[in-house]
Amino acid sequence: MAVYYIDSSGLVKRYVSEAGSTWVRSLFDPALNNEVFIAVVTSVEMIAAITRRTRAGTVSPADAAAACSRFRSHLVTGYQTVQLTDPLLQRAMSIAETHGLRAYDFVQLDAAIEVHGRAVAAGVAPVTLVSADVDLNAAALVEGLTVENPNAHP
Repeated sequence: MAVYYIDSSGLVKRYVSEAGSTWVRSLFDPALNNEVFIAVVTSVEMIAAITRRTRAGTVSPADAAAACSRFRSHLVTGYQTVQLTDPLLQRAMSIAETHGLRAYDFVQLDAAIEVHGRAVAAGVAPVTLVSADVDLNAAALVEGLTVENPNAHP
């Protein structure tokens, strides 16, 4: 069993076929018994990412609707969700003073750091951040996280 924290740039690959999709989907093999964490805000980011692809013409409306439906179904039981608490947001603001990321990337980064801290405290394997966002990955490495970019697994 491994523990993963996945941001929306990585998770969208589970629902939309693109570079890295096969690798991301492999993380959800039931035989592996992996734990997957996402921030609560990822739910909105996911729907936006899928529908944005429809507007760009890379995903058909029918495929987008099916992907959104699958995601909503998985959201109920397939992910451990990290809530946006005041302490998490305070830490994200502190991290914002250090790295040059977009606003919600700081929230994603701090949520991953929080999950990692909990896992280490519980004696579980370290958490791996899965993200296709190069800037987020660079900041995560500086913060001491293990990172996997699904685009490196075509």
